[in-house]
Amino acid sequence: MRIGIFAPLASPLATAAYVRALAQGAEERNFHSLWLPEHVVLFDDYASRYPYSPDGRIPAGGENGLLDPLAALGFLAAATRRIRIGSAVCLVPQRNPVYTAKEIATLDVLSGGRVDFGVGVGWLAEEFAALGVPFERRGARCREYLRVMHTLWCDPVSQFRGEFYELAPCRQFPKPIQKPHPPIHFGGESDAALRRVADLGQGWHPFHQEPQFVALRIAALEKLLAERGRKRSEIEVTICSYLRPISLDLVKRYRDAGADQVTVMPLSGDIPGLEKVLDDLASQIVQPAETL
Repeated sequence: MRIGIFAPLASPLATAAYVRALAQGAEERNFHSLWLPEHVVLFDDYASRYPYSPDGRIPAGGENGLLDPLAALGFLAAATRRIRIGSAVCLVPQRNPVYTAKEIATLDVLSGGRVDFGVGVGWLAEEFAALGVPFERRGARCREYLRVMHTLWCDPVSQFRGEFYELAPCRQFPKPIQKPHPPIHFGGESDAALRRVADLGQGWHPFHQEPQFVALRIAALEKLLAERGRKRSEIEVTICSYLRPISLDLVKRYRDAGADQVTVMPLSGDIPGLEKVLDDLASQIVQPAETL
């Protein structure tokens, strides 16, 4: 059983020194992976409902902006040598797919093939509006943008024509080290999210769910995979415990539900506190989980 870290790197805490301490501390303590979320802007007032809290509000104020995940992943890659790095999740339908393909390929090359590309369709309609992108049909847009990225990652000459995007014949290099491309892990727990995993994914990355729910959704995913001639072994399931208090018992329950990896949040307000939290997690969760 693998244990990773989900780290919402927000201002003003996420200084270069703090991020470096997180990256190197996680690697030294044998965490398997480091995942960063994405929101390019946040709002003091919004009508959209956040799916992972009872009150529908994201547990961060508008002034607590997140670091850009792909730039920050480059920093993490430079500070480490072994730990896998990933987005959880990159909001693909509100991004330019050509630039995103380039950034992910660059990260994969510079990290030595350590990138996991976590993808989501987003929940915050106001953020889409700020970017001038329609919120409606974002799932279909996400699928199409990933097809654009696929040709840029895999084909010597890339081209695409679809409903949302047209790419004239062109060349994008470097190609990713991982072949055919970095693994795509979809977030979300809906039926539509599971269909995206079954159709296009190499991983499923749900958040803040009970083990019983995860087990039921894995069973639904297995059925979708079988209908497409795919196997459960082709998909890595990573469950983020998020704000749920973590324990070895909870990790075991996620394992029994079918998860391959659990990610945890090491919450701390300074570097000494962070190092203590990482030490505690390593002794209580990481090391025992290696034998599960």
